[in-house]
Amino acid sequence: MWAIVGLGNYGSKYSKTRHNLGFMVVDAIAGAIDIGLQEKRYYLIGKGSMGGQEVLLIEPLTFMNNSGIAVREVLKKFNILPENLIIIHDDIDMDVGRLKIRKSGSSGGHRGIESIIQNIDTRDFVRVKIGIGREIGMLAEDYVLKKFKKEELPLIKDAIKRAADAVAIIVSEGVSKAMNRFNS
Repeated sequence: MWAIVGLGNYGSKYSKTRHNLGFMVVDAIAGAIDIGLQEKRYYLIGKGSMGGQEVLLIEPLTFMNNSGIAVREVLKKFNILPENLIIIHDDIDMDVGRLKIRKSGSSGGHRGIESIIQNIDTRDFVRVKIGIGREIGMLAEDYVLKKFKKEELPLIKDAIKRAADAVAIIVSEGVSKAMNRFNS
């Protein structure tokens, strides 16, 4: 079984912000494979099948900086190993719409990823990162909570689709195949 976790901040105030790209990708996957998400204590969750594999779709309700609490609970409750964990998140250090898949690594300053590393005590889990760019002169914590500019929306819509496709490849064919196909 795979746990596919999109990072974001829960609530309509944050729904279309840069920091919620993980939620947007999970929503796209849920729609494509017809999985509904139900609210639990620390997360929204849906169970289904993707590429012949059983998957859980997760959106933490703990807010970005405490995402690890929800991830730890899911891994423990469903007995999922970190190597079957896929985290989808925004990356301020990549150009808008760029996609990158990693097998492991540091948090890169992303507080949601840092929370996950601290809560599950490993850096060895798959990340699907989507670039949101950076605005010179604006604090990162303010920038990530802004909505996308109109001219960025086509890039983001395409990135969401490619990220969902990348997750499907990871689950059905492996991380290396997805990295070869989607990392540029």
